[in-house]
Amino acid sequence: MQIQGKTIAVTGGGRGLGRAMALEFASRGAHLALIDLNAQDLEETRGRCVAAGGEARTYLCNVTNEAQVVATMDAIVRDFGTLDVLINNAGIVKDALLVKVKDGEVVGKMSLDQWNAVIGVNLTGVFLCGREAAERMVRQGKGGVIVNISSISKDGNAGQTNYTAAKAGVAAMSTTWAKELARFNIRVGAIAPGFCATDILASMTPETLAKVTAPVPLKRLGEPSEIARTAVFIVENDFFTGRTVQVDGGLRI
Repeated sequence: MQIQGKTIAVTGGGRGLGRAMALEFASRGAHLALIDLNAQDLEETRGRCVAAGGEARTYLCNVTNEAQVVATMDAIVRDFGTLDVLINNAGIVKDALLVKVKDGEVVGKMSLDQWNAVIGVNLTGVFLCGREAAERMVRQGKGGVIVNISSISKDGNAGQTNYTAAKAGVAAMSTTWAKELARFNIRVGAIAPGFCATDILASMTPETLAKVTAPVPLKRLGEPSEIARTAVFIVENDFFTGRTVQVDGGLRI
């Protein structure tokens, strides 16, 4: 798919990887529909996208709320006249051990609220946004691309039962959607980033950062721009669908 002039929706577009991907597409002449819950972050990203050469609009939306997702996708099509690409990126973490044991006694466990919050945003939110984007792409009859953001943690990571379950589900959904939607010329792919220099990791102490990067063969964090260029590859390569690209510096958790 040629990116210039295409309408690309980015969930979690207010900051982090979402912002990086939005800026990369904006620099290539795309029209950006930025979706997030933080109006200030959205406006900052919008301004940067415009400065990078793309048109951009902002949409406040809770991706776990079906009615809000439907209304947002309708608004994007109304405002831009089309929806060509969805970058399904919104996500949160609420880490905890399944059971925390001290001196042989269970002193804590992952709460149901922690489980539900992460599954809600990282899995149900991806489902809702993907479903509604696909519906509009089918109706338009011009095809499209959906890029879901998974994680290297999809293969299992201690302290992240909720997050790993969600991100494994995202990868599996991507393969399923690719099979279901191919006949409508809609391609679906996923990216599984490793540790990246987003706000949370970039603010770590040098000592903590050294521990995080130690098992990474390339011995560094990934740059958000490197994940963004992977998203560009998926959108531009018309023979890519149904696969998850791991961009992790060689790390295998």
